[in-house]
Amino acid sequence: MLQTIILLAGTVEQLALITRLSECNRTLAIAPVETAEDLAAIGPTVLANARLIGFATPVIVSGAVLRQLGYGAYNFHPGPPSYPGLCPAHYAAYEGAATFGATAHKMVERVDAGPIVGVTHFAVPAGSGVRDIELQSYHALARLFWDLAPLLTTRQEPLDELAECWGPVKSTRRSLEAVCSIAADIDAAELARRIMAFGQSPFGIAPTVTLHGHRFRLVAD
Repeated sequence: MLQTIILLAGTVEQLALITRLSECNRTLAIAPVETAEDLAAIGPTVLANARLIGFATPVIVSGAVLRQLGYGAYNFHPGPPSYPGLCPAHYAAYEGAATFGATAHKMVERVDAGPIVGVTHFAVPAGSGVRDIELQSYHALARLFWDLAPLLTTRQEPLDELAECWGPVKSTRRSLEAVCSIAADIDAAELARRIMAFGQSPFGIAPTVTLHGHRFRLVAD
């Protein structure tokens, strides 16, 4: 029987998310964790009677943990299925996407590859920057969490899968580094697009250019 929800989320989000989960099922124990080390410290008996929920977390849950969870694991990804992987809002801003969104999916060992159980989309106003898209996505992600929380806390069976597929191109740290590697002969418009979209990456990766053996890196204001 489902006894515990393991909530993998940042400290800032945990209070509101725990409150929502508890509202939906007050008999469950809620175990908030933030890091892979926190997860590794949870014993197999707890995992066997637990469901894990990740919310906008950069932590990759190991296959060993996933296999021990008796009630599966679900992740709330701050982007639509068409933008799997790292920094979805950055790529949406770079491409001038007209729509964006948020996704809930079952966790599997490959990142952003599991069956999709919830999706929401919204229109992106023309000229939106990364921070604008991220803020809208965060709000959409929170609403999706609120909507699915009753099922996640009361349903013993896996959540129903949707007829939605992940996009074919998954962004990774390597692809982020590649798009931030600037050729010396790049035209002005393309340079402006890359600085706008990737000038403030959360992973310490920034647009760089190498000239005459010297590497120059953009420093955000």
